[in-house]
Amino acid sequence: MRYMLLINSDKNAPPPQKAEMEAVLKGHQRFGEELMAAKKMVHGERLRGDEDASRIRFKAGQGQVTDGPFTETKEVLGGFYLIECDSKSEAIEWAKKIPLREGGSIDIRPVWPM
Repeated sequence: MRYMLLINSDKNAPPPQKAEMEAVLKGHQRFGEELMAAKKMVHGERLRGDEDASRIRFKAGQGQVTDGPFTETKEVLGGFYLIECDSKSEAIEWAKKIPLREGGSIDIRPVWPM
């Protein structure tokens, strides 16, 4: 089964120092390599900030577009991994290895099969 690992960070956290950001990025590179070696990786990407995003909400059947940043959110989606695992518990174990800054979180979502 496929699982989407959604990487969230605290929107109100101070920006990372250069060394911290480099360490996190290197950690993601190692994590991606480990997923590929285990043949678990389907796809993964880093996402641009919510200041470059748009959101569509439907009201009365009409899509209303709001451009970011989204002040009402406490977390920002920073990236994702789509992985193939035999169980949710296996996906959780992989998610625990993702390098995060303090206050970050990972959402683990099973993907509906097509």
